[in-house]
Amino acid sequence: MNETARRRTGIAVSGLLAADGLVHLYWATGRTWPAESERALSLAVLGTEVSFAPPVVLPLAALTLTAAAAVLGHAYGRGGRVTRLATGAVAAGLAVRGLAGLGWAAGLLDSPAGPFHGLNLFLYTPACLGFGWAAARLARSR
Repeated sequence: MNETARRRTGIAVSGLLAADGLVHLYWATGRTWPAESERALSLAVLGTEVSFAPPVVLPLAALTLTAAAAVLGHAYGRGGRVTRLATGAVAAGLAVRGLAGLGWAAGLLDSPAGPFHGLNLFLYTPACLGFGWAAARLARSR
């Protein structure tokens, strides 16, 4: 992967992770956009009812924002082995989520009714598979 492609890939993957982290920070304030309630948000995002309280979403925000920084660092040749391993971990996590999404879409895993099914099929799974592949390519580059 050439330098330009490496940096662009890193910017794209870290941008996705940073956006996810910022949305989790937003949810930690008690707001539920784009849903009308915490229950509706939970059903759309996870397909089940769970809390979006700060103790739940703040660690996720910290994780995704830290991962975003590591991926961007690796894309720019910073951090050595640590950022490369973190980028590989991001790739693995996105791949696992993407494969689970394929399982839900194919009916191999129980997929709850409601908005989660469509969001999983048309947004979550393609994004995870595409960005997971990009992160894997980036992790392999030195």
